[in-house]
Amino acid sequence: MQKFFTVIGGMGSLATESYIHLINERTPTSKDQDYLDYILVNHSSVPDRTAHIIDHNKPSFLPPLVEDIKQQSLLHPEFMIIICNTAHYYYKELQAATDIPIIHMPHLAVSTMKKEYPDAKVGLIATKGTLADHIYEDEIKDAGFEMTMGDQDIKDEVESLIYDDIKIKGEMNKEKYFHILKRMHDEFKCDVIVLGCTELSYAQEKAPDHPYNVIDAQSIIADKTIELETKMRKNEKINFDKIY
Repeated sequence: MQKFFTVIGGMGSLATESYIHLINERTPTSKDQDYLDYILVNHSSVPDRTAHIIDHNKPSFLPPLVEDIKQQSLLHPEFMIIICNTAHYYYKELQAATDIPIIHMPHLAVSTMKKEYPDAKVGLIATKGTLADHIYEDEIKDAGFEMTMGDQDIKDEVESLIYDDIKIKGEMNKEKYFHILKRMHDEFKCDVIVLGCTELSYAQEKAPDHPYNVIDAQSIIADKTIELETKMRKNEKINFDKIY
């Protein structure tokens, strides 16, 4: 297979499945051969990203991801995507392990938000790990936005939705998701809410019928994937420094 890309996923698997569903659903097709060419690495046994970021004595997710990237680099994909926002904590180290471009999911999401909502007050909801490592916070502030992460009750409710409902039970709690968005909008006056976790992207895919503006990194990177793959098939040269 030539001119393909690699997806490093499994963090978690339902979120990865959601991403694959999005690219399959959104790719214009009339026959099997119109779908995208890619390799999916569903590495579900990668240690928990949040646990390690909060406590570096816990197993690190960096070595297994470096191993995945080095293995995939031998196959020469055109680019790679890591379907986990929190894993971008080690983005520099992961990119240093390969010459293959790795698309930076949080940076892509915030650069898209800058174009669509240039003057918005931004709310960020994510795992404790993503909040602790400032992946999105730094990107959002560097882009010039005013932002809030809500209060501790919202953070706890987000963590419960991600872990208790989606990761552990494999279920989508629509009421909890909508309640989080409503509080961020009504109480914290957020014009747009960044979904800083792929489980939240999974929630958005399953329950998009709400009135709130969201920036869904997984949806955005799905669209970018299709755009890049389409250019690859046309043999167009891609400047990966200018895709954001």
